[in-house]
Amino acid sequence: MSEYIDEPTGRCDTDAVHCGEQRWLGSLTTPIALTSTFVFKDMNEVQAFGQGQADHYEYGRYGNPTREAAERKLAVLENADRCILFDSGMSAVSATLMALCSQGQHLVITDDAYKQTLNIVTKILPRFGIEATVVPMGDYQAMAAAIRENTVMLFSESPTNPYLNIADVECFVGLARKYKVLSVIDSTFATPYNQRPLEQGVDIVIHSTTKYLGGHNDILGGAVFGKAGLLDPVYQWRRATGGVIDPMSCYLLIRGLKTFSLRVDRLNKTAMQVAEFLEKQPKVRKVYYPGLPSHRHHEIARRQMRGFGAVVTFEINGDLADTLNFINGLKLCLLAPSLGGPETLVTHPALMSYYRETREERYRLGIVDELVRLSVGLEDPEDILADLQRGLDRLA
Repeated sequence: MSEYIDEPTGRCDTDAVHCGEQRWLGSLTTPIALTSTFVFKDMNEVQAFGQGQADHYEYGRYGNPTREAAERKLAVLENADRCILFDSGMSAVSATLMALCSQGQHLVITDDAYKQTLNIVTKILPRFGIEATVVPMGDYQAMAAAIRENTVMLFSESPTNPYLNIADVECFVGLARKYKVLSVIDSTFATPYNQRPLEQGVDIVIHSTTKYLGGHNDILGGAVFGKAGLLDPVYQWRRATGGVIDPMSCYLLIRGLKTFSLRVDRLNKTAMQVAEFLEKQPKVRKVYYPGLPSHRHHEIARRQMRGFGAVVTFEINGDLADTLNFINGLKLCLLAPSLGGPETLVTHPALMSYYRETREERYRLGIVDELVRLSVGLEDPEDILADLQRGLDRLA
């Protein structure tokens, strides 16, 4: 016997704890259905299942109760009709692109998108006859000018990585509706706590659940949200290609979601403290954080977001040697890629995320040598600030 708890209150704290839970035989937590296949009682049950007259799990690639519990909980938090989970954030992105774009069609994407998303759009999709135009982030005139008769999708992130630019969702959705194309936003950095683009009219939202939704740096996952019928091709793509998230990761995701709103609320506050601290430092040239009035999209963020997120990007007032000296001086902030977990992580985009590109190519993308990205964690804010000061003190 199992039961789903699906009566949303509309309050994130309560829904994160209760909604979507599947309780078997009185289990308080959703159990892990760690199986690749499911057993039928007899051929009568097989036939009833095949004719759509009985619910039954068949094979792990097609369905799993732990995965469905995670999908239900996530759908409530994003206020979506449906959530489809994948084995990574990039699986979710690539499935959305491949399932909803066909040969001979075209999409428009902003230039500040994640580099692997841009890689798929500009290098892989053309092999399948799908074209793309890359436009400057925030330039909606350029976006409108790029739309063609065969355009089917507008794709953006908000906030973006690493400069935390914010899409004006009203403009973005307005263009999509005017030209009758799909609007898609990767909202990983925002989280459903800080922004729900579906409620603002966006058609499809994508998250890397590896980050804030899982929240503990121990899983990989991705999710696609939207209306049930609209996402049917995405579901069929996953069913055919097999990019399913495993039951153990789903269990850990569900566990992480129960403290999701508490974590993100704390991270928002700490990141603002960090951004304000850094902006006052003479050894910091520039700080990029949408919560600061100095950020070019601050007014947009303030208008459409509940909080400004937990990533703070900044430039050291020096050169590459100074920047590396600063990073090497940090003790509490750990040098590692990714974001969204309890630990504060520091990344040097030029030599970590973009190390395969030449310096000229990096600079063309806006990835300068002095750029540092900080993913703020759950440590005491005073300890994070003290560690940053420790790194800055190494600079002349």
